[in-house]
Amino acid sequence: MDKLKMHSLNKVNENIKKIGTQFPNCITERINQLGEVEYAIDFDILKQELSSVIVTGRDERYQFTWPDKKESILLANAPIAKTLRPCREESVDFDNTQNLYIEGDNLEVLKLLQETYLGKVKMIYIDPPYNTGHDFVYEDDFAQNTSEYLENSGQFDDEGNRLVKNLETNGRFHTDWLNMIYPRLKLARDLLTDDGVIFISIDDNEVAQLRKICSEIFGENNFEGHIHWRRRHNQPNDKTKMIGIVTEHILAFAKNSSLLKKSGVGKLNLTTNFSNPDNDPLGCWASKPWKVGSDQSGSKYTIITPTGKILKEEWMGEEKTFKKYLKEGRIYFPKEGNGMPRKKYYQFEREEEGQCATNWWTHEQFGNNQGANDYATTLFGVKNIFSNPKPIELIKALLKIANVKSKHIVLDFFSGSATTADTTMQLNAEDGGNRKFIMVQLPEPTDEKSEAYKAGYKNICEIGKERIRLAGNKIAKENPQAKFDKGFRVLKCDSTNMKEVYYNPAEYNADLLDVLIDNIKADRTPEDLLFQVMLDLGVLLSSDIKQTTIAGKTVFNVADNFLMACFDTDINEEIITVIAKQKPYYFVMRDSSMANDSVATNFQQIFNTYSPETKKKVL
Repeated sequence: MDKLKMHSLNKVNENIKKIGTQFPNCITERINQLGEVEYAIDFDILKQELSSVIVTGRDERYQFTWPDKKESILLANAPIAKTLRPCREESVDFDNTQNLYIEGDNLEVLKLLQETYLGKVKMIYIDPPYNTGHDFVYEDDFAQNTSEYLENSGQFDDEGNRLVKNLETNGRFHTDWLNMIYPRLKLARDLLTDDGVIFISIDDNEVAQLRKICSEIFGENNFEGHIHWRRRHNQPNDKTKMIGIVTEHILAFAKNSSLLKKSGVGKLNLTTNFSNPDNDPLGCWASKPWKVGSDQSGSKYTIITPTGKILKEEWMGEEKTFKKYLKEGRIYFPKEGNGMPRKKYYQFEREEEGQCATNWWTHEQFGNNQGANDYATTLFGVKNIFSNPKPIELIKALLKIANVKSKHIVLDFFSGSATTADTTMQLNAEDGGNRKFIMVQLPEPTDEKSEAYKAGYKNICEIGKERIRLAGNKIAKENPQAKFDKGFRVLKCDSTNMKEVYYNPAEYNADLLDVLIDNIKADRTPEDLLFQVMLDLGVLLSSDIKQTTIAGKTVFNVADNFLMACFDTDINEEIITVIAKQKPYYFVMRDSSMANDSVATNFQQIFNTYSPETKKKVL
């Protein structure tokens, strides 16, 4: 049986495969650090294949670079031996929910999700550190080589710090932020569906750099827009500044703009300017000129207003259509009936057809920081529980214009107070959808002087999880007829379930192997193993999991026989036969869990008899 690799996807190997499909003559072999033969790229031959377009040496070219950029690319590509461990006690409706809340470094989590969620996420929204000179950034260690990274995952510096303040006095002020955000966005792109879109909130400090990074990763042709959102409801009067800050930026990039347009972009209900001054029975309306410009179709004719005023011949919309609209009461004459005619369009029509979003989003329609703070205060019963969370109205509008429909997946890997999860549940309750969310957040400690800490929330993850619980209950109470998923599975990023001998058996002598005959860590549960296997095999972490007992042994059935697994020892032929008869696509067990040699001998024959197509894997 095949042995599972039990670590995240090696992006370098995947890139080599992609090049190999286009240029098979560029693939060669080499001996790696472990003495194993592996595929590699012969760059001399690749250069020959691309000789007419290759850029070499100091040739001038347009590029955006910074110190350690190459290392940040390596950081994105390097695999890690990590896993996600389920935490039932902190979850809500663990066995039935399809939502995920993942605690851990988002770089590591994004690596772990690469196989399972590759091309499956419709929309990503993130609100990363803005690099203001006062906030924290992730400190990734670029000084170590790949093998050291596999061991340490770049998680801590020499003093055990994972988050550090990036002060403006730091000579690497922009560099450190760029090195933090680049690998995360590079990994995030691969998770998007082909018609998926990412929205990134940012302020003035790094918006220019972020636009360049996204253009490089997603492609400049996939830039969808730059939204300016007025985050404040009041006017600042900061005497220390020439220009007061009232807006934030939201950059929008598609994975593939043409496919996004083909699948359809969402519309907004921008109906704030509608009224009904003439008591029109069709309801509130707005209007636009019936007179057309020189570059528009129409005809030239004379119009008589309701007051009898004769208007000179003008280029108007088609006369036949004008008479039809006039008869229907859809033509409005301003200036007490003496003005140029205008066509009415009704609020209900605009709501049905929607309107393309613009790049200016007002605080009245799309929410503001104060309103979001007030909402959090009402929800938690504590003021200042989280600093300036994003408003529900803002995220809901992003979900709509991204055309996130039922069963689509939404990802937020800087989830903070979990506004994205709250909004997704609210939208599902409104329209009966079944959108799924994945929240990722580092359990960053709260300040001991903060209101959150005093209220008992020791880290940001505790705030995020509690908000989802509170919001889910609030939405259910306010919408008693609505059926929506208010649960979430909590998963926590941790070291691999496997001992080191599992990955490098050649480094251990026979005497030590006798001691380490069980290559699984002693503190890990069967459910821990199951979730790492799901990651390894690309099985959705929200999949239905059933647990049964066969001849006294625990057997997991994931996604209706897609994966069956048993991690107990002393597995006999009866158990193997029962499992084989269910014809799973995958079956996984421990390498040394057969009851005796007879079971091992008959194992393959049993599957050949009942389920020859089953893919059998071992730990």
